[in-house]
Amino acid sequence: MPRLTLRPPLPPLDRVALLLDLDGTLLDLAPRPDAVVVPTDLPKALRTLRRRLDDALAVITGRPVETVDALLGDAIFAVAGEHGGAFRYAPGRAVERPALPSPPPAWLDTAEHLAATHPGVLLERKARGFALHYRAVPAAGTELREGLARLLTGSQDFELLQAHLLWEVRPRGADKGKAVATLMDHAPFRGRLPVFLGDDVTDEDAISAAAAMGGVGLRVQDAFGDAAGVRAWLQAIASNGDWPCGSPTSTR
Repeated sequence: MPRLTLRPPLPPLDRVALLLDLDGTLLDLAPRPDAVVVPTDLPKALRTLRRRLDDALAVITGRPVETVDALLGDAIFAVAGEHGGAFRYAPGRAVERPALPSPPPAWLDTAEHLAATHPGVLLERKARGFALHYRAVPAAGTELREGLARLLTGSQDFELLQAHLLWEVRPRGADKGKAVATLMDHAPFRGRLPVFLGDDVTDEDAISAAAAMGGVGLRVQDAFGDAAGVRAWLQAIASNGDWPCGSPTSTR
């Protein structure tokens, strides 16, 4: 369990909107993104936490919304997927997408070829982009980056993003900081203070956005150690109805 005192302190729980990254934060990283495991006790803890927060509980992730819903069901009230390229604002609501471009089909053909020529690389398709995961073959990272960078030469609409042993092509204008701001403009998050947890470079925008809005951004490695530490902390909040003693140290 975290043992350091948070500076600045966390806002009172009844004023908080809790926003969580998925892979590496809520769930342990897996060799393949489709091999992540949801601990059996996690959905129940999240549902209890959601009730304590009056539904102000969301996941903000690079994954598609549909993937999060398949993993967690209605345990999470809202989901921002694809780095803010898709939003599901409440359980059962249709997915809404900001006006962002989709990559040319020829780019996906090239990504498929790159994956096929590097056994172990996984192509993840998204509505407005795609990612090449190379956790199984770390040595392929440089060649994959070079191949994708050539695709984006001269493009003003897309950018190449690095995360945990993956390269992702995503439209400019979609990032987790904007996703925080968008969610916080909707009920039940509106009027609360965001507390965001994330573990990767793609989470830095959200950490900064949460702090800028008067909330708190926490890096998993600094505050909890790993995803298991995050889950233990969330379970303590769900059980006790308040922040655990010895809350984690803020990164802002």
